[in-house]
Amino acid sequence: MPANRAVSEEPRLAVTRPERSRLRRTLALTLPVPVIGLVLLLTSGHLLMPFDRVVTIEAKMASKRDFFEDPEVRRLLLKHGYRVHITRMGSREIANQDVEGYDVVFPSGQPAADLITRNRAAAGHPALTYRPFVSPIVLGTYRAYAETLDDADIATPQQSQGVGGAPLYYTLDMGAFLNLTSSGKRWNDEDIGIENHGVQNGNKILAQTSNICESNSGGTYLGLVAFVRKGNDAPDTEKEAEKLAAEIKPLLVEQGLPASEMAETYLSPNGKGIAPIAVFYEHQYLAHQIRYEAAKGRPDTDRVLLYPDTRFVTEPQLVALTKDGERLGELVSSDPELQARAVDLGFRPRDATADSMSDQLAKYLNDRHIQAPVTSADDTKAVLPSLPLLERMIKIVGDCPELPGASK
Repeated sequence: MPANRAVSEEPRLAVTRPERSRLRRTLALTLPVPVIGLVLLLTSGHLLMPFDRVVTIEAKMASKRDFFEDPEVRRLLLKHGYRVHITRMGSREIANQDVEGYDVVFPSGQPAADLITRNRAAAGHPALTYRPFVSPIVLGTYRAYAETLDDADIATPQQSQGVGGAPLYYTLDMGAFLNLTSSGKRWNDEDIGIENHGVQNGNKILAQTSNICESNSGGTYLGLVAFVRKGNDAPDTEKEAEKLAAEIKPLLVEQGLPASEMAETYLSPNGKGIAPIAVFYEHQYLAHQIRYEAAKGRPDTDRVLLYPDTRFVTEPQLVALTKDGERLGELVSSDPELQARAVDLGFRPRDATADSMSDQLAKYLNDRHIQAPVTSADDTKAVLPSLPLLERMIKIVGDCPELPGASK
């Protein structure tokens, strides 16, 4: 079926509402049982049939599919006449594969979106982009590991805003953390002292990412590490980029086989043993805390976040490839119900700045007795290399093969 084919249903049935008891007696005497059930559903309002017109949107999406796969979001979109069929794929896979036949693509960050829009423009098919919400890159860890880094003056607990209890958020000194990683130190080393917090772990101290060759979070973390290691600067030439990529490669590839989705690993029961520090997106952690509090009446205090003091806020861009895609982009960016649901799922609304927690999201969390993270406006913001240089660095660090169907 073509991506944009509208599904036209029969006209709505006009149903009158005679007095209820009389209606039931008449039905019982004159109608077959299945028809009786159908009419009773119609008269009670429990069955709305059929839809006037439902447009199926074909989409390729990375981690921000969390929003579109939410049942309430699906219901709200259907109310507006849209159904979204999602093909799951990493951000760089989306950017490097054919998008013919799709209405929208939604990589998780700007680099992949820029690749797509650049290629579309070069082919004479410019595309509109929409930014309905943002979600910072974060490092998820567990309380014992955060407290160990705090003991070493590498992580600092954030002051809670409006909600008490043990801190859920820490600010991470990225320079000191990367020095610790490059030193080859292990959690069980005597001068690190993870054992002081009742944990045994002989692995090297590092942050684990999703596959750098496929995911935006992996590529973005690479860019963040490169920026910090170059003295808060991005490489300007291909020679600089290649040299820096070779230098930081050990900080990123000694993590073993990367998982396809680090948030899923981190939130799993065995996450602590697989990836004590994992790179993913803030909304994935906050959505977990919202679900956890709803189920147990309290937040998950064992899982905490590390916010790099050198920050990079990802701005996922929904790229519309057709007119139906443009209508969807407008809808999710402006509809109050969909924007409110984005907050329910841990996203920061688009009108929030990168310098502070959205008031709307902070209030939502505090109303549920969940601490809201705080980012300082004085923190240094990381700058990624230019798109060609970042792509070159990703391929060097990840030893990335050519993706099937990659665009040239």
